[in-house]
Amino acid sequence: MKFIVSSTYLLKQLQVLGGVINNSNTLPILDNFLFELKDSKLTVSASDLETTMSSVVDVESDTEGSIALPARLLLDTLKTFPEQPLTFVVEDNHTVEISSNHGKYALAYADANEFPKAVSLEDPSTTTIAGDILATAISKTIFAAGNDDLRPVMSGVYFQFSTEGLIFVATDAHKLVKYAREDVKANQTAQFIMPKKPLNLLKGILAGSDEPVTIEYNDNNAKFTFENSVLVCRLIDGKYPNYEAVIPKENPNKLVIDRTQFLNSVRRVSIFSNKTTHQIRLKIAGAELNISAEDIDYSNKAEERLTCDYQGDDMQIGFNSRFLTEMLTNLNADDVQLEMSLPNRAGILTPTDGLDEGEKVTMLVMPVMLNN
Repeated sequence: MKFIVSSTYLLKQLQVLGGVINNSNTLPILDNFLFELKDSKLTVSASDLETTMSSVVDVESDTEGSIALPARLLLDTLKTFPEQPLTFVVEDNHTVEISSNHGKYALAYADANEFPKAVSLEDPSTTTIAGDILATAISKTIFAAGNDDLRPVMSGVYFQFSTEGLIFVATDAHKLVKYAREDVKANQTAQFIMPKKPLNLLKGILAGSDEPVTIEYNDNNAKFTFENSVLVCRLIDGKYPNYEAVIPKENPNKLVIDRTQFLNSVRRVSIFSNKTTHQIRLKIAGAELNISAEDIDYSNKAEERLTCDYQGDDMQIGFNSRFLTEMLTNLNADDVQLEMSLPNRAGILTPTDGLDEGEKVTMLVMPVMLNN
C-alpha cells in the first residue's frame, strides 16, 4: 500500500476528524485514524464509538489496502511540515514510512480490522438543509443545552422536523432556546435528540458553507453527509420535555432596548453581584430601566439606568446575569424585546431585527426570586 498526498491538505482533513477522538479511550484502537485506500481515494475515519466521522481525501496511488495510524503522532508530525508532497509506504515490518523532501519517518500501525465499523442506518428518513443554516441553528441553541448526566435528554439539542418547517430546541431548565426555520421543510414529521459533541463538530465545519447537508435518521442514529465527509452518531434515547408548555403565552409587559447597550450594562453590573447566585435586578418604570446588583457579604453594589421603550405595568424582576449575558451575546440583532408577565414567570427574549426570511428565535429565561 503506497500513496502520495499534499501535507497541508491531509493535515486540514485530519484536524477536523481529530475532534472526534477522546483524550482517554477505553479501547486503544480508538486513538488511531483508520486509513482505507481504494481507486486513488483515501477514506480516513475517526471514532469514539458514539460518533464516527470519515472524509475522502484525493491521493496519488495505484494500490489499495487499509491500516490504522496513531492520530496524535501523525497530527503532531504533519503540523511541522511546510506544504510539500508526502509519500506513505506500508513496510513489511508493521510500520508505515513517510518520506518528505528532507527525511523519512516510521510509525507503527495497528490492524484496520480492529477499528469499529460505522453503523449503517436501516430505513432512514431524509432531510436536506444548507450547511450554513444548520451551523446557525446549532450555534443559536447549543449553549442552552444542559450538562446534567442525570437528565441526559436535556444535554442535547432537540431536532423537530415537519412539513411546515424545522425547529431546534435546547434547555437546561433555567434557560431555553427555540430556533425555527419556516423556509426549510422536511418531507415527513420526525424528532430526535442530538448529543453536543457531534453538533459542535458540525458547527465548526459547516459555518459559512453553502454546501447542502443530507441528514438521514432513524430511532437510534443520525447520519450527516456533506461535501466529501460523513458523520454518523448515536442519538440520545428518551423523551424530550414538553417545551411549549413552559413558554408563557400572555406577556403584557414588553420592553424593547438596544442589545449592545443592555448587554454591556448587564456585564458591568453583574461584576458586583453575589458570586453564587449572579443575581441582578431589573426595575422598569415608564421609559427607564434600572439594572442593579448587590453582594451583601462584601458590601459591593452597582446600579445603572438605561432608557428603553416599555409598555406595561411598573415591575421588578430578578435574573441570573450569566444566562442573560449568554443569550444577548448569541443574538445578532440591534434591538431586542423582553416580554414578561409576572416577576415569578419566565421572561421571553426575542430579536426585533437581524433575522433572515423564515427565521425565528425565541429565548426564555427563568427569573430568580428577589429578596427585598
